[in-house]
Amino acid sequence: MSQFLCRKNLRTHKSMRAMPFPYRFRSIIYEYQPLVDAVMRVVGLEEADGSQQDRGLEDESRVCNSLVELLERESKSEVFVEGISCALFKVAEQGLVYAAEVLLRFGADLNFQDPVSFYNPLHVAVLRNRPNMVKLLVGHGADIEKRDRIRENSALDLASETSERLPCLLTLLDLGAAVNARDKHGKTPLFHALANSCGLTERNTENIELLLERGANINAATADGETVRSSLVFLVKEALKASAEEAAEIGAFCLKVTRLLLAHGGDPSCCLNHHGEPSLTQTSLEHFDLLFPLAVLLMQSGVGLVCVYHSYPCWSGYRLLFQRLQTVLKQCSDQSQATELLEQAEMLLDLARVNFPKLHVPRRLELPVPGQDPHPHAQALVDLHEREVEHEASPPTLQCLCRVCIRRYLQPWPLEDRVKALPLPHILKDFLHPEHTYTPKPGWDCFKPQQSQR
Repeated sequence: MSQFLCRKNLRTHKSMRAMPFPYRFRSIIYEYQPLVDAVMRVVGLEEADGSQQDRGLEDESRVCNSLVELLERESKSEVFVEGISCALFKVAEQGLVYAAEVLLRFGADLNFQDPVSFYNPLHVAVLRNRPNMVKLLVGHGADIEKRDRIRENSALDLASETSERLPCLLTLLDLGAAVNARDKHGKTPLFHALANSCGLTERNTENIELLLERGANINAATADGETVRSSLVFLVKEALKASAEEAAEIGAFCLKVTRLLLAHGGDPSCCLNHHGEPSLTQTSLEHFDLLFPLAVLLMQSGVGLVCVYHSYPCWSGYRLLFQRLQTVLKQCSDQSQATELLEQAEMLLDLARVNFPKLHVPRRLELPVPGQDPHPHAQALVDLHEREVEHEASPPTLQCLCRVCIRRYLQPWPLEDRVKALPLPHILKDFLHPEHTYTPKPGWDCFKPQQSQR
C-alpha cells in the first residue's frame, strides 16, 4: 500500500486541492482513503457502516502496536497527515481513545473537518457522547470554542442540545468551555438546550440545570430578542393549542424550567419587551384554569402581581384573575365545575397573600350585576370580590408581616431548605412555609388545552 500511495502524482494532488468541493472530494477518495481504510481495519472498524467489529481476545495494546507499525510504514506518503487526520475523525466518532492517542502521536490534525458534515473530531466526539474522547482531544490542544462551518455551533452548543450528551456537557464545562459564548444568532448554550426541548421527545431539564449552575446568563437575549422567559411563554401557549396528552407533557417540562428560573433569580413577571408582550405570570393568570399548576407555582414563589416595568397600567394579577373567572364561568353550565373554578381562584389569592398581605384589591371592579346581567354566576363573582375587599380592609397581623419579611430575606425560591435551617420551632417553620402543605386535587396537577373547555 505504501508503494501505491507514493506513486501518486504530486502535481495532480496539489491541483485538486485548489479545485471546488466535488473535485476535492474525489481527491479524498483516490488519495488518502486507502490509508484511512487500512487504519480502520487495524482498529477493528468497517468503513462501510462505521461499526466496531468483535476482536475477540485481542486487546488494546496489540491494536496499538499494529497501528504503530502501519503508520511507521506509511509515514512517507504524500497524503499521510490527511489520511491519519481523517482516521482520527473516525475513531473519535467511535470513542476509541487508545487509537486516537496513537494517531495524535503521529501528527493527526485536530482541526480536520469531515468533507460531508464539516464537523471536526471534537464535534463528532460530542455528537456521539464520547466524554473520554473529548477530554483527550482538548488535552492535546483541540480548540474547545471551535465552531462548525455549517451551523456554526461550538462543542458546548452541541452537548447542550440533548439529554444524552449530558456527560459531554459536564466534561466540556469542567475543561473551561465558555458557558455564555454566543453563536451567529446570539444564542448561548442555554438557548440550545431550551430550544431542543420544544419537541415532545426531548426534555433537557438536566442540561438546563447544569448550565445555570455553571453560570449561564438567565437574562441573555438572542439577536432577535428571544429570552428564556419568552421561550417559556411560547411553550406555555403551545400547550394551550395541543392535545390533552401533549399539554400535560409540555406543562410538566415548563414547571421544571420555571422552578429553575425562579431558583436562579429569574423574574417571570417582567414583560418580554417594551411592547408589553405578556410575561409568564401574566399568561398563567390569563388562563389560570388551564395553567393552574403554573399559576400555583408562581403564587407560591412570591412573584410580582403587577408588571415589573409598567406597574398597574400594564396588568394586575387580581384583575386578570377575575376577568378570566368571569369569562369561564359565563360558559360554565355545570355547577360543580363552577364551584371548582371559584375554589381555584380563591386558593390562588390565598397563596398570593402569603407573600403580599395587601393585594391592592380595587374596590370597583367591572363585574356583572346580580339580577340585571344574564351572567349565570354573577352573584358568586360579586360575593368573592366582596370577601376580598373586606379582607383587604383589615390590617395584616404582625405575624403575617414578619412572615413576608423573612420569606423575602430567604429568597430566591424555593425556600424549603433555608426555612428548615432556621433555629425555630416546627410550628413556626410550617407557618413560614405553608406551600409544603399544598396538595392538588384530582385534575388540578396538569396543564389543559383550550379544547378541553368545549
